[in-house]
Amino acid sequence: MIALSDPGSAASEAYRALRTNLLYPSADNSPTVIVVSSSRPREGKSTICANLAVALAQAEKDVLLIDGVLQKPMLHNFFALQNIRGLTSVLMKECGLEDAWYEPVPKLKVLTAGPESHDSADLLGSERFVEFMHRARESFDYVLVDAPPVDLVSDTAMLAAQSDGVLLVIDAKKTRKKSVRQSVRSLGAVGVDVLGTVMTNYKQRGGLQRRLS
Repeated sequence: MIALSDPGSAASEAYRALRTNLLYPSADNSPTVIVVSSSRPREGKSTICANLAVALAQAEKDVLLIDGVLQKPMLHNFFALQNIRGLTSVLMKECGLEDAWYEPVPKLKVLTAGPESHDSADLLGSERFVEFMHRARESFDYVLVDAPPVDLVSDTAMLAAQSDGVLLVIDAKKTRKKSVRQSVRSLGAVGVDVLGTVMTNYKQRGGLQRRLS
């Protein structure tokens, strides 16, 4: 969580640049609901998603950060939060959204995944989820969703279908071009736009940078 621990660092500045490049392409056409995913596991998507959410909150935007990884979620660990209630609890009508979220940073609400669900496809494909995302879109300036890798489960496609597009995270050292192409094709097949890519583990002039292309 470099955006919190060292806001003056070069890495934090890179997140602010990502915030600007991705979310303000034009005054009339900036995405509101963004899914962050990757082709394969361990490419840094959750780190990108969490730090980008903090960067937006630091810009005085009302942000909802959702952990959409309903099996083996990790996003709550970034903010040292409990995962007793979360997205699954809200979708199963066990509690309201306001009862489930945390606010670890001013202007930033974090909705953890909640109790692990083996019926994630049914929950994310339900009308309740569509209604939930519509309400979130109306209530916040930006909604960021940490999603599973594109090529592993169908959950990502269902999450992305309710978004304005996907931010695809690519590890410069490990991700294969074939995997990226397959991810883009898979998202395109369900009518989802790829808003851009963030490259992790990319070294330039001796430092780590994350670039939007």
